[in-house]
Amino acid sequence: MTQTHEAFRTRQKQLWIKTDAPFPLKLAYTDAGTGDPVILLHGIPTWSFLYREIIPALARNFRVLAPDFLGHGYSDHRDRFDRSLRAQTQAVLAFMDELGIKRAHIVGHDTGGGVALILGIMHPDRVSRLVLSNIVCYDSWPIADMIHLGDPQWRARPAAEVAAFVADGMAEGLHNQDRNTAEFRDGIVAPYSTEEGKISLIRNASALNTNHTMELVDRHCEITAETLLLWGIHDPWQALNDGEKLADEIPASHLMRLENASHWLQQDCPEEYSRAVSKFLTGGLAAIKPSNNI
Repeated sequence: MTQTHEAFRTRQKQLWIKTDAPFPLKLAYTDAGTGDPVILLHGIPTWSFLYREIIPALARNFRVLAPDFLGHGYSDHRDRFDRSLRAQTQAVLAFMDELGIKRAHIVGHDTGGGVALILGIMHPDRVSRLVLSNIVCYDSWPIADMIHLGDPQWRARPAAEVAAFVADGMAEGLHNQDRNTAEFRDGIVAPYSTEEGKISLIRNASALNTNHTMELVDRHCEITAETLLLWGIHDPWQALNDGEKLADEIPASHLMRLENASHWLQQDCPEEYSRAVSKFLTGGLAAIKPSNNI
């Protein structure tokens, strides 16, 4: 693995959480900085490594917590628990409880954005401000590659083949192909390059369920937290029109289009992404309206 991956991995901590699973589950996470807590939620097939360039920037002003979802990254890989959006939401709440965090800013991307929607709608008392970036919503997901990856037939294939399939697909979600580095690809697939990691990734993919976002559609209007929709406009999977629809449906929200980014916007334009998130979390919607835009 690359030095960047190893350095990131070394800084991770772990704790054990209790959910509906029949045993405690291990959650790996990064904890950096001081101030109001910000929880960064990744998606599939990534892990908190996706935020490696975002964490230091936000940690100048906030306590930044970046957990790996259950079954993702270096959190629990055992083949005996639920990995759905509902289960991941339960894990985030248990994570907050274990750390004594009553309320936090929530930043969600991809399936992490689906979890962020659930938190904003069903647990508004735990959410300060909300950032949604190219999230799964409505019925536009799971994408074809993830449906394919959830096929049980992948179990018989070598872990290296599964990791290569994931690594090769990362380019499609980047607008700036010079950012499609070996450091990025290798870091993302590292946790899934073992036999246990391979099976865990397959289970993660098979747990994707459009019903878990469609059941929220009529409740987007219930989100009370100020919400920034920070969207990479070149996304081939979670299209801009979904961000536009969410902006219409979430009352206190604003859509900011990132013109130089696709799906993996934290990799495409980390400085612009960090700047927008930090400005919003510090000053709310008033700080990021068009007249004050970055």
